[in-house]
Amino acid sequence: MILAGDIGGTKTNLGLFRDVDGRLRPIYQDSFPSREYIGLEVIVTEFLARFNRHAGDTSDALSAACFGVAGPIIDQKCDATNLPWVVSAHQLARTLHLADTGVLLLNDLEITAHGVFELQPEEFVTLNQGVSLKGNAGLVAAGTGLGIACFFSDGKELIPSASEGGHVDFAPRNQMEVNLLRYLITIYGHVSVERIVSGPGLLTIYNFLRESGYHEEKVEVRERMHDQDPSSVISQAALTGECPMCVKALDMFTAIYGATAGNLALTLKSIGGIYIGGGIAPKIIEKLKDGTFMGAFLDKGRFSSLLATIPVRVIMNDKTALLGAARVAARLTAALA
Repeated sequence: MILAGDIGGTKTNLGLFRDVDGRLRPIYQDSFPSREYIGLEVIVTEFLARFNRHAGDTSDALSAACFGVAGPIIDQKCDATNLPWVVSAHQLARTLHLADTGVLLLNDLEITAHGVFELQPEEFVTLNQGVSLKGNAGLVAAGTGLGIACFFSDGKELIPSASEGGHVDFAPRNQMEVNLLRYLITIYGHVSVERIVSGPGLLTIYNFLRESGYHEEKVEVRERMHDQDPSSVISQAALTGECPMCVKALDMFTAIYGATAGNLALTLKSIGGIYIGGGIAPKIIEKLKDGTFMGAFLDKGRFSSLLATIPVRVIMNDKTALLGAARVAARLTAALA
């Protein structure tokens, strides 16, 4: 039995799986609000206790565990980017009564990239059909933060690799975005693209528009933000057309998201495709399909024609990272056998 985990700034998803003839069979899964816990070890302990109550007596023992964490993994330790946690494979191994070699930490987007191989065609929405070619691919995912991963092609298969590309500098493309950059410099100094292409980033764009006098704020929208997640309120009010300022905020967010994906495609020469992951994309899928995203993706001057050949697909399965962690843990079990 293997343990898989997807640790994000908002929630932590854990799952137990068995590898049956090369196919992952889920046994038990649960989700935890990350910020309500002091660390991953506490969540893992509670998860296993819940499983034992659910399953009763079981002779199954853990053979390996893999966790995807939002942040850079150095020496199997991670200072989580959007959580006040230090995640250590060594400490997790102690908690799980496994050898250090039986627990592996990987960047959350690298784990999601592994999960792509577990998905079926119907679990994607295609934004650009492109041309299916062998070559590098990329993954960009907006959620609590912005993650980016690479798939490097060796000519036979795609090999996922981590990056911290979500923290590259934001590059404005028009006067409105230049004004947004100036606004953010006064707040943060350095402005990474994650400050904009993320859940908190959508609220940041909205605040910029409000403070710039773009449009009068709707009182009912502001009141809903007191009781609900502000970014969710903005996106829903935009999708229904209820609030002009929300519509503009989501337009800007979507365009900058598309431009970021296009930059990744150029950086990697991703003729193998670009995948859009994270929790936000499925929630605004109708907006992603209206041409705003792909318009910015393709707006690369002399290289627009190359970008038009690249398939762009949105991942709709919200457990992709968990499946990726299980896939890696299964491989780890086989290597240890």
